[in-house]
Amino acid sequence: MATALLSNNDFYKNTDDKSLEIFSLIWLDANEDVEDTRDTEVELRSIINHIKKFQDIKQCQQYIEQTSQKDRLIIIVSGQLGQEIVPLIHQLRQVISIYVCCMDNESNEQWVLEFAKIKSVVVDLDELVSKITVDHNIQKKIEEPLSIYTFTTNVDAGKSILTTGVNIQFIFSQILVDCLLRLKSTKIDRNELVNLWENEYAGNQTELNNLHEFQQEYSPDEVLRWYTKETFFYKTLNAALRTQNIHMIFLFRSFIYDMYCQLQKYQSKHPLQVYRSQLMSNDELNSLKQNIGQFISINSMFSTSKQRTTALFYLSDLTTQIDSERVLFEIDADFKMVSTKPFADISEHSYFRDDLEVLFMAGSIFRLNNIDRNDDEIWIIRMTLCNDHENDLRQVLMYRKLQLKSKETNLRTLGKLLWEMGKLDLAEKYFNRLLQELPLNDPLHISLYEDLSELASKKGDYYMSVQWHQKFLAIKNNYQLTVNPTIKKTNNSIEQAILVNHININTKWKQQGVTIAGGNRRGDQLNQLNGPEGIYVDDDYQPIYIADFGNDRIVEWKYGADNGQVVAGGNEKGDRSDQLNYPTDVIVDKKNNSLIICDFGNKRLVRWSRQNGTNGQTIVPDIDCRDLTMDNNGSIYVSDWKKNQVRRWKQGEKRGAIVAGGNEQGNQLNQLHLPTHIFVDEDHSVYISDTSNHRVMKWMKGANEGIVVAGGNGEGNSSRQLSYPHGVVVDHLGDVYVADCGNHRIMRWCEGSCEGSIVVGGYGRGKQPIQMYGPTGLSFDVQGNLYVVDYWNDRIQKFEIDLN
Repeated sequence: MATALLSNNDFYKNTDDKSLEIFSLIWLDANEDVEDTRDTEVELRSIINHIKKFQDIKQCQQYIEQTSQKDRLIIIVSGQLGQEIVPLIHQLRQVISIYVCCMDNESNEQWVLEFAKIKSVVVDLDELVSKITVDHNIQKKIEEPLSIYTFTTNVDAGKSILTTGVNIQFIFSQILVDCLLRLKSTKIDRNELVNLWENEYAGNQTELNNLHEFQQEYSPDEVLRWYTKETFFYKTLNAALRTQNIHMIFLFRSFIYDMYCQLQKYQSKHPLQVYRSQLMSNDELNSLKQNIGQFISINSMFSTSKQRTTALFYLSDLTTQIDSERVLFEIDADFKMVSTKPFADISEHSYFRDDLEVLFMAGSIFRLNNIDRNDDEIWIIRMTLCNDHENDLRQVLMYRKLQLKSKETNLRTLGKLLWEMGKLDLAEKYFNRLLQELPLNDPLHISLYEDLSELASKKGDYYMSVQWHQKFLAIKNNYQLTVNPTIKKTNNSIEQAILVNHININTKWKQQGVTIAGGNRRGDQLNQLNGPEGIYVDDDYQPIYIADFGNDRIVEWKYGADNGQVVAGGNEKGDRSDQLNYPTDVIVDKKNNSLIICDFGNKRLVRWSRQNGTNGQTIVPDIDCRDLTMDNNGSIYVSDWKKNQVRRWKQGEKRGAIVAGGNEQGNQLNQLHLPTHIFVDEDHSVYISDTSNHRVMKWMKGANEGIVVAGGNGEGNSSRQLSYPHGVVVDHLGDVYVADCGNHRIMRWCEGSCEGSIVVGGYGRGKQPIQMYGPTGLSFDVQGNLYVVDYWNDRIQKFEIDLN
């Protein structure tokens, strides 16, 4: 908490004093008579709010040394004490400037020359305030730390790109931003944040007035003005992002979301070259030098200028300090690269319109092109804005971020993510926070008690683990879960009718899968796959067709073959007629002897001839397609993940009709939330993997709402739950088979049942024959053998019917 106006004896007592801002003032003076400094402190707090005063050198040194290297400290010290403490603290990264305030500047002129961080020797307090004000106007532009994570493809042989420590930080930082943007804020959160501000700025009337104005007048369309105005809002939000203070970011999330929306609204519509000046430590700079050609994410709002001269101005008069270098970022930003993190010229919406500021959303990703030093001894870092769909990035981001896309998450989701990040205390904090917010009869209590029990065990607190487990058992036994409505039996599935003689209620499949395609590590060779998504098993028991997502191609793999054959795309990523861009699904139109491909990245459906076709024909443009299927009349059905709907195109139609969803995002029976895989039966009922609602819906022909036929009890791994379902197939009995992606298993939900059973998998994620890792696509052959697209293992697994 920041100090108010300091009394004579309000000196250092402990090391727990933390500021919500990045910059702090440390004042060391042995003189106990501080009455003359009162007015000075008031003026200084209008510049840098947090002031900490000391009389004892050792206590002051200890306090400074325990601060983070991401803190930025301005030191005021008397001449006598300065000679003792400056040599001890001068080399610390967090100390950025020192002012010697004394009675006689002549006696200090010599020794201060040895220390570059000493800005001035002053006698007059007004002069002290003036110099700190001028210097700080530049310091706040270039001295604030950047929060940068690196994603590198340069890993040692035998190691996974996913398990490299720096890459894990990068991945989780990206997913955390997306998670927080989808987590609704509450009044409790707002009140907690306001209380923190009131405590931080107690006694600082300037900022308290700003806070009062903010509470009275803030609106989402004014967020950019507030962010660029020099007030508590900018200072504390920037500090939270740059120091990655997760709980403060959590409390700020609604304002970060407002910024995201405004940047998206004013997204730049033409390529820009922009600049940013920065002071960086040698270690930070060397780390970037070692990652030329790799990706970095900047996890704070990233402010740049369209004018190179403006950026250079802030570096021109600086003397290079100990262990730091002057840096100029030169960034090429093409709006076509924007997928999730917008950037915008905010000059017209800024408090300072003359700054020509271009602002990038927190979490923006750049490729480091090169780093070199110019004639003025300034390091030039050249970068290019990237999107999440860059090939190397897609391997690790696309699947997890697709799960969160358009997803209204809750505190349990955040807690689970923090758990994976190893932040167990924070995970526990948000689980408990959600418990306090839930109604007493909410079934989510069951999952939270189970989570807290396991979490306590992970932390080694076995007593609390038992306590939570007892609560879990008590509420589980007392709570009566809702049973899904009875479902009318469907007729034979149009694509699976032939299974009638092979599958019945007692059918089982061998648990050992056989790899029939891929499985030779991730790659682009003909015996490899790269994040396969969809699959089509031809019913004449000959080839299978695979949407090889990361390789931008469709591969035909004949039964028993060691290699596949590219039958569509494979000419690098692009939007030409001979190219594909992240295909997610493929089906065969036998009547026209062609493939129909969901070209996800190009937002189109493409028809590609099976007779040595070298080009595709766009049959449906401008659609956020995720998966597709065809009914017995030749009508095409497509899931649109952005509009949360399924559309049908009858033959000859130019405009498809909505057959499911289309009522905005939600979890009501007439809504969908990230629909992915779809299946159509003989009655033209549509089955939809409603991925972010963790359920499969059946939408009968002409119905205004759907019926839950699998899952629908929240995310989980019980027999009544699903976790991000993907592939879906329905047999002649009306039983639903679903790829339970998040639980790494295939489930069967018999018609009318309120719970499912595991068909294959369920042994945890892995690459053993009995395991899978993120199953997506699902299909059967004419014999009733089960085919599973094992996404993260880059293979297609076949599970044969167990005749025994």
